[in-house]
Amino acid sequence: MEFIINYFETISSLHRSLILVGGITFFWILEGIVPLFGFTYKKWKHALPNLFFTFTTIIVNFALAFLLLKTADFTVVEKFGIINWLPEMPLWLYVIVGLLLLDLIGAYLAHLVEHKVKLLWRVHLVHHTDHNVDTTTANRHHPLESMIRFVFTLFGVLIVGTPIGIVMLYQSLSLIATQFNHANIKMPKKLDEALSWVIISPDMHKVHHHYKLPYTDSNYGNIFSLWDRLFGTFMKFDRDSIVYGVDTFPDEVENASIKGLLKQPFHKSRKPTTLSEMSEVL
Repeated sequence: MEFIINYFETISSLHRSLILVGGITFFWILEGIVPLFGFTYKKWKHALPNLFFTFTTIIVNFALAFLLLKTADFTVVEKFGIINWLPEMPLWLYVIVGLLLLDLIGAYLAHLVEHKVKLLWRVHLVHHTDHNVDTTTANRHHPLESMIRFVFTLFGVLIVGTPIGIVMLYQSLSLIATQFNHANIKMPKKLDEALSWVIISPDMHKVHHHYKLPYTDSNYGNIFSLWDRLFGTFMKFDRDSIVYGVDTFPDEVENASIKGLLKQPFHKSRKPTTLSEMSEVL
């Protein structure tokens, strides 16, 4: 464990890039072997806006990385943060607790707030308006959302008190986890369900991308499924019946346009239609 933490304390930009590219490549290939949906879209054409927003996310995180390092160093020097106030524990447990709490504050809480605050939801929409969710959707975030997410990450690092080694380990695990649970892959249902007791599995996360409430407002987790189960935001839905996108933004052409997606947060709020409301109408 000490070796792992030491490695991530000084992980190079090259190695982080290899994790990003390697993950996308691996799951892209896997999608061709065991797809959940046999999409008729052209994968490269679909991937272009998603890769554009992946690139803008990298730029935002790179530009603000020094704040992350300074905050992590502060918690170590000042012994500030939850895991530094707990009784002394073995390194492996210290790392696991740090990862879990970072996942709670920096990811689960951030995601939940983005769905509950209308202004933030309009920014987060870009991620949800993908009509063909696959591994490239993982980092499809408007630049404004990348900044919002960074603030939550920074807050998480400060409150949890994680050193930079754990922060970099978490971000690397987060990258692979999101590429995995967004991937258009069909796993045996029992295996997927078993995984969903520990981590966010593909079937579990796909529910979150269903185009109507209440399913859109469920399964907020990033790496660990514990938080959704603990806070009552866990939901199931038949994976073969999932329809991707957002009911209030149904224009698939606009939702695949970089220009249209950049403007999406500035649209007026639109009232969603819940499945229960649809049943009443029918």
